[in-house]
Amino acid sequence: MAPTAEHPTPHRPHRRGARRATLGLGSALTAGALLALASGPAQAAVWWSSDQWGQYTTSDGYTLYNDIWGSGAGPQTIWANSSSNWGVWSDQPNTGGIKSYPNEKKVVGKRLSSLSSLTSEYNVTVPSSGAYETAYDIWDSDHSHEIMLWVNRTGPVGPLGTSQGTLTLGSDTWTVYKGDNGSNAVYSFVRTSNSSSGTMRILPILKWIEGKGWWGDVTVGDVQFGYEITSSSGGMDFVTNSYSVSSS
Repeated sequence: MAPTAEHPTPHRPHRRGARRATLGLGSALTAGALLALASGPAQAAVWWSSDQWGQYTTSDGYTLYNDIWGSGAGPQTIWANSSSNWGVWSDQPNTGGIKSYPNEKKVVGKRLSSLSSLTSEYNVTVPSSGAYETAYDIWDSDHSHEIMLWVNRTGPVGPLGTSQGTLTLGSDTWTVYKGDNGSNAVYSFVRTSNSSSGTMRILPILKWIEGKGWWGDVTVGDVQFGYEITSSSGGMDFVTNSYSVSSS
């Protein structure tokens, strides 16, 4: 399988101008998804969905999306016990191209200059095979700029754009890529070593982008976190053990 570039066009169903693939996915659970629900962390889930665009809003203001959008995608079931504990079972064929981005969104809705802190805590359990990345997807309020923070990746996946070199902020070192998908600018920060848990200090990254002149005093909109899956043949579990976003 050839390396895949980050999505070439906006694809989230809740996004302006999103491209929706026609996959013919019904609401019925597949046998594999039923097994995942019966045997995995989802057994006590308060919500689950196998719908292509299934979504659920928690009482504390987070929204989860199944978001199966890529060409040739297979079945996928997302589940949630709470905003801090959710996961997905996904069976994506071993072919090129991103198939889905099951994710959780928190809207910040504050100007960059008004923020003194924007952080996120994450803890995940992900497969040791397949092709995917665990990534934050952060947008300004008018969706002109997209910032992706890859905290781990497995298999032949790669970001859109050209390398701008490396950047170290705090304890994290990133390779930075800058590109454009035809609808919005994309800035990808790929962690030079995989991480399954930690504290993501988002604000210094956003301020660094401002300092480069790539954007101005934007209003920070969505902070999403999830799994951009290219292949997970046979069905694989991606589990968010804990997650939160906080700003001030």
